[in-house]
Amino acid sequence: MRSQRQEFISNGLKLAAKLDAPDGDIRAYALFAHCFTCGKDAIGAHRLAQSLAAHGIAVLRFDFTGLGGSEGDFADTNFSSNVADLVAAADFLRTQHAAPQLLIGHSLGGTAMLAAAEQIAEATAVVTIGSPSDPTHMPSLFGSKYLELIREQGEAMVPLAGRPFRIRRQFFEDAEAYRLKPKIAGLKRALLVMHAPGDDTVPVANAMEIVTAARHPKSFVSLDTADHLLTRRDDAVYVADLIAAWSRRYLK
Repeated sequence: MRSQRQEFISNGLKLAAKLDAPDGDIRAYALFAHCFTCGKDAIGAHRLAQSLAAHGIAVLRFDFTGLGGSEGDFADTNFSSNVADLVAAADFLRTQHAAPQLLIGHSLGGTAMLAAAEQIAEATAVVTIGSPSDPTHMPSLFGSKYLELIREQGEAMVPLAGRPFRIRRQFFEDAEAYRLKPKIAGLKRALLVMHAPGDDTVPVANAMEIVTAARHPKSFVSLDTADHLLTRRDDAVYVADLIAAWSRRYLK
C-alpha cells in the first residue's frame, strides 16, 4: 500500500489530500469524507483508508476547507461548502486518476456525501458511518450555552473535541435551509448505512431515518460496540472489510 500527498482547488482555495492506493491493480476509486472538525489524518480515517487499499480500493481523503492542511477559515464554512468541497474532490479524481465509484462519509461527512452524490455521476455506491440524517443535528452538540451566544452575538468560540472553533450564525442558517430527505429518496445509488447502537454522539435513530427515507438497494449494518470516531483498529478494519465485500456487487 502506498500513500501519496495530493492537493486540489475548491472555491479558489487549495485543499490538502492523501491518496491511499494498493501496490497492485486498483479495483476502483473511492472518495472519503471525514467527520465534523476531524480531518483526513484522524485515526479512524487513516485506518479505514489503508484497510480499503488492502482490498484493492484506492481512497482519496482530504481536509475540508479551513481544517488540517487546507486553506480557508473554518468559521466561513458550512454544510453547503462541505458539499462543494466533495464535488471538487470528485472532479479532481476524475481528471487526475479516475472518477470515484464509491462514496464514503463518516459522521457529518456522510451526511454531506448523501447531498453531494447527485453531482457525482459515476458513483454507484454510497456508505455512511455514524452519520446524522439531517445537517441540523450537529448544532445540538454545541450545548445550549454556546447556541445562545451564537444566536445573540453572531458567533462564539465553541470547544469541540478538545479544541476551540469559531462558529458563526450562518452555519445554523445554512443547515436549517438544507432539505436532505428528498435527496436521500432520490439517491439512485446503492446505499449502506453503518451505525453503532451505543453511539452517544449521533444517536442510532439517525441511521433508521436515513434507511427509511432511502429506496432499495439499501442495507443497514450495526457496528456493535464501536465508538463514534472508530478509534479502535479492529472496528476500522471491520468497517473496511464490510464495505469492500458489500461494494463488490456495485463497482464496475
